[in-house]
Amino acid sequence: MNKPLLAALSALALAGLGAAPAVAAPLTAAPAAHADSPALKAKSPAVTVNFAGTVSLSDCSGSVIRFPNSADSDPALVLSNGHCLETGFPDPGEVITGQSSSRTFGLLNASGSKIATLRANQVVYSTMTDTDITIYRLNTTYAQIKSSYGISPLTLSDTHPTAGTAIKVVSGYWKTTYSCSIDGFVNQLKEGDWTWKDSIRYTSSCNTIGGTSGSPVIDTSTGKVVAVNNTGNEDGERCTVNNPCEVDANGNVTVHQGTNYAEETYGIPACFTTGNKLNLSAAGCTLPKP
Repeated sequence: MNKPLLAALSALALAGLGAAPAVAAPLTAAPAAHADSPALKAKSPAVTVNFAGTVSLSDCSGSVIRFPNSADSDPALVLSNGHCLETGFPDPGEVITGQSSSRTFGLLNASGSKIATLRANQVVYSTMTDTDITIYRLNTTYAQIKSSYGISPLTLSDTHPTAGTAIKVVSGYWKTTYSCSIDGFVNQLKEGDWTWKDSIRYTSSCNTIGGTSGSPVIDTSTGKVVAVNNTGNEDGERCTVNNPCEVDANGNVTVHQGTNYAEETYGIPACFTTGNKLNLSAAGCTLPKP
């Protein structure tokens, strides 16, 4: 996983200064955004992607999100990773819903400056099974955030992303943007005891680091969120923590050291109904159930 910052620093202290290339580094050492694929170079963004609507957590990144059918009067939601949950990693097969939370988030404006502190009142949904997501409910609505701070949420796409699409991974923690494209999709991504399905593989310039966990992955042609950044193979190991492996439909395992990944989010909107209420029994909802 692209470790939460504190876990990353702990791993560095235990392993020595020469280890763990994906741990958080000083901001000046964070890689500059750049493009590396013909598809990205050939496709000019139709929208401006910046930090507006992203958030910083204590050790991760995230974003204020809405669904295509959300209303301005709905309670706002924040999306991050399952492995960024403040109570610890969900176990394989575990799904958490309706858990009380008072977690805070630093709301960023377009230039990456923190302009407000937002607070959750509930973990609506969290899991590391099939995907790696935590969705928080805030104690404020989208309309209140817009009125007070001039910030609109990011919208989750409800369609499957396409290989070759130009994307940006926007880290609210590091205030850093990575630009690359979707290299392809992974049937199963295995890391330690966890398995994720239909994950996104980045091209090489999205070399994300510790603290970028939970960053929204934004399609630069639509401005919509298509995935949430979550992991990368640091050391070339096979299927171990911080070293995910790819498993194809025939069971063949491959390892790509230095490659980073994200979990798709297009299936999330179908699991939420009027008022941003979670309904795992809704038609079309495929998220794992408790």
